[in-house]
Amino acid sequence: MENNYQLTEAGFNKLQEELEDLKGVKRKENLEALKEARSQGDLSENADYDAARDEQARIEGRIKEIENILKHSEIIKENSRTRTIAIGKTVILNLIKDGNVIMKEKVYTIVGNLEANPFQGKISNESPLGKALIGNKKNKTITFKAESGQVMQAEIIDIK
Repeated sequence: MENNYQLTEAGFNKLQEELEDLKGVKRKENLEALKEARSQGDLSENADYDAARDEQARIEGRIKEIENILKHSEIIKENSRTRTIAIGKTVILNLIKDGNVIMKEKVYTIVGNLEANPFQGKISNESPLGKALIGNKKNKTITFKAESGQVMQAEIIDIK
């Protein structure tokens, strides 16, 4: 089975921490909630018991999901010497639309799909901008089609 997920080392570690928290703290809290709800008597009309069972299912589902991701993931090694954009690299861009700079010195880190969070400046290597940036170098201007369908340009100012 080949690796389906590409993660930075930080992303991999974050998932491992979440898994440990779910298996330790969250499972224990949920067991206590289940015991408490059971002690209230009739389970057929016990909303606390139903809520605790739903939470138990959510916890166990997330544990399975994370274990699967970790099992089938590849940690992207960051090569700090290369001057080419790849997963794990941080880029500084000017975003250009219709010849005008609409965002100056925008900072993005290229990450795998699972870690992507544009609000935190993390864009997926599979996003339109991420795909267009991969393999390019500093001082180059690339053209890409945004999710909105608009054709835009990105001027690569720096790569870290």
